[in-house]
Amino acid sequence: MAERLLQASRQRRVKAMTAAAGSARQAAVPLLLCALLAPGGAYVLDDSDGLGREFDGIGAVSGGGATSRLLVNYPEPYRSQILDYLFKPNFGASLHILKVEIGGDGQTTDGTEPSHMHYALDEDYFRGYEWWLMKEAKKRNSNITLMGLPWSFPGWLGKGFNWPYVNRQLTAYYVVTWIVGAKHYHDLDIDYIGIWNERSFDINYIKVLRRMLNYQGLQQVKIIASDNLWEPISASMLHDPELLEVIDVIGAHYPGTHTVKDARLTKKKLWSSEDFSTSNNDVGAGCWGRILNQNYINGYMTATIAWNLVASYYEQLPYGRCGLMTAQEPWSGHYAVEAPIWISAHTTQFTQPGWYYLKTVGHLEKGGSYVALTDGLGNLTIIIETMSHKHSMCIRPFLPYFNVSQQFATFVLKGSFSEIPELQVWYTKLGKPSERFLFKQLDSLWLNSGGSFTLELQEDELFTLTTLTTGRKGSYPLPPKSQPFPCVYNDDFNVDYPFFSEAPNFADQTGVFEYFMNIEDPGEHRFTLRQVLNQRPITWAADAFNTISVIGDYQWSNLTIKCDVYIETPEKGGVFIAGRVNKGGILIRSARGVFFWIFADGTYRVTGDLAGWTIYTVGRADITAKKWYTLTLTIKGGFSSGLLNGRPLWKNVSVTFPKHGWAAIGTHSFEFAQFDNFHLEAAH
Repeated sequence: MAERLLQASRQRRVKAMTAAAGSARQAAVPLLLCALLAPGGAYVLDDSDGLGREFDGIGAVSGGGATSRLLVNYPEPYRSQILDYLFKPNFGASLHILKVEIGGDGQTTDGTEPSHMHYALDEDYFRGYEWWLMKEAKKRNSNITLMGLPWSFPGWLGKGFNWPYVNRQLTAYYVVTWIVGAKHYHDLDIDYIGIWNERSFDINYIKVLRRMLNYQGLQQVKIIASDNLWEPISASMLHDPELLEVIDVIGAHYPGTHTVKDARLTKKKLWSSEDFSTSNNDVGAGCWGRILNQNYINGYMTATIAWNLVASYYEQLPYGRCGLMTAQEPWSGHYAVEAPIWISAHTTQFTQPGWYYLKTVGHLEKGGSYVALTDGLGNLTIIIETMSHKHSMCIRPFLPYFNVSQQFATFVLKGSFSEIPELQVWYTKLGKPSERFLFKQLDSLWLNSGGSFTLELQEDELFTLTTLTTGRKGSYPLPPKSQPFPCVYNDDFNVDYPFFSEAPNFADQTGVFEYFMNIEDPGEHRFTLRQVLNQRPITWAADAFNTISVIGDYQWSNLTIKCDVYIETPEKGGVFIAGRVNKGGILIRSARGVFFWIFADGTYRVTGDLAGWTIYTVGRADITAKKWYTLTLTIKGGFSSGLLNGRPLWKNVSVTFPKHGWAAIGTHSFEFAQFDNFHLEAAH
C-alpha cells in the first residue's frame, strides 16, 4: 500500500512541477506545517478499536416540489453540463444519493408534479421529469442510490377525504406501481421508499407497504420513515417489534445535527433525509459544510440529503436559489455552479457508500470539527471544517452561538493508518473574494515518521486530506450570459410526440397542465395544452381552489397575453388568462394579479386575485362550453382591457396592485379545459 502511495506521490510531484501554479498560489493558501510546531494536544485517528458506523452517502432531493422544472428545457450542451456537475463521479458534487418526489398532482412547495395515476384506472410512467432525471443520474453513476417519497397523492386515493390512509392497501398499491413502473419502463431500481413527507405516518400502512413490496418480489426495496421528526416514529418502533423490523432507516428532517435517545436505541441507520434548504451563497455553503460533518459527530447520521438538488424554478417562488447549484434560465442557457457543489465534493469525491466512519471523530478545541472515513482497504479520508457561526447558519433550525478561532491542529494516524506516508490535500476558504478558494488542490502532505501532521486552521475553511488521488475539480467553458425571459413568446403546443408531458417554461402551481391531442379535431386545435385534474388532490400544502400555471418574468408590468381557450364542462366550467401574478408555490392561494375569466354560463369576470374576492368588473357574453374562444388581456400602467375573439369586451379597468408579476393560464375549478396558441408580448 505504502509503495503504491509513494508511486502516486512521485507522479503528483511531476505534475505539480509542470503545472503553471507558482509560489504566488502557495502564499495565498494556509501553511501546511510539519509536525512538532504545534502546541497543545493532538487528535488521534485510529481504527485499532474497530470502526464507527457505515457511511451511506451524501445526496439531494429533486421535488417537493417542482424544483427541477426548468432544467428539462435547457438546450444542450448546457443541460448535460449541469447534470455532470451534479452526478458525474470525480467531477463536481458527485452525489451518492438522488431522492425524488413521487408526483401526486398537488402543490408541494414550488409547484405541482404530475402523478403516474391521475385517476383510478390511469397509469402513465412518462409524465413529469423525475424518471428522466433518475436515468440521467444513473447514466453518470450506475451506483447512485435512488429514493422515492410522496408529498401529495391523487384525489381518488382519499375517497372524498384529504387523507392517504383511508384505504391502506390502495395507497400501498399506488406506491408499489410507481416502483414497478420505474423498473419496467425505465430499468430503474428504486432502493428506498418513504411514507408521506413531513406528515402523519400510519403504523399499519407501513406494515401493509412492506407486505405488498415483498409480495411483488421487491424485498430489496428498503423503507425509510418517517421523513419528519425523530419522534414519534422512534418510540413507536421501540414499542412495536413488527414496525421495528419493517423500517430499515429512520429519516429525520432538519435535525440541527442532533438525534434523540429513542432513535439510537432502535439500532437502525439514522439519516438526515432532508436538510440544508438554504440559499446557495457562501452562508449556505458554510451551513452545508458544517452539517455534513456534524450530522455524524453529534447525531450519528450516516447520510445527509439536501433540499434541493438544483434551483431550476422561477426565483421568486418560495425558497428561490436553495439548490446546490442554480439553473433557472433555460431560455438563455445560463447556469451557476454555486459553492455548495464544491463543499459536497470535499466529502463525495473521497468516500463512497459502504465506507466506514472511524470512531475517532469529533470537535476541534477552538471550534470546527473533523471526521475520518475508510474503505477498510487502507484508504483514509479526513474532512476538517471550521465554519463560523455567522457564516454557517442554515435556514432552520435555530443555531446556538459557538465560537471558531485560528488554531493549530495536530493529527496522529494510528492503527492500520500509521504507515501512510502522504495525503492529497483539497482546500476551500469561504468569505471575501480576495481570499476565497473553492475546492483547490494543494501540494500533497508528507507525514513524519510518527504518522502525524499539523494544520494551521482559520475560520470558514474546509480541508480534505485523503489517500485517494482521483479527486478532480471538473469544469466546462462558461455558460451563456444571463438573459431575462424573452419579451415576445409563443407556443402553439403542436408537438406530435412530446418528450416531456409539460410544455416548456409553464410552471403548474395548482392542477396539472399536459400536452394533449384532440383525436376528433382535425383542425388547428389538434394539439393543445390541457388541464387534466378533475378532482382536488390529497394536498400537502394549501393548493388553490382554481388551477393555475405561471410563466415568464416576474418583473413584467406592461404586457399583452393572447390565448385560445376551450371550456369542457357545461354550465359550471370556467377558464382564465392573467398577468402580474405576484405569488406562487405554497402561497398560490393568495395570489394577486389581473385575472380575465370567462364561464360556460355566458358570463365574464375580471378580478384582482386568483380566489376571486376582488372583482373589477363583470358582464355577460356569448360564451358556452365545447367551443373555442380567443381571449386577449392587455395591461398597461394602471389600466387593463380585454378582448373576446378580437372584439373589445371590457376596457380601461383600473388596476393598481400588484405592479408586476408572471403571466398565467388556468381554470375555475378542478376541471378539464384546453389552451392553445399562447402568445405574449411584454415590457418591464
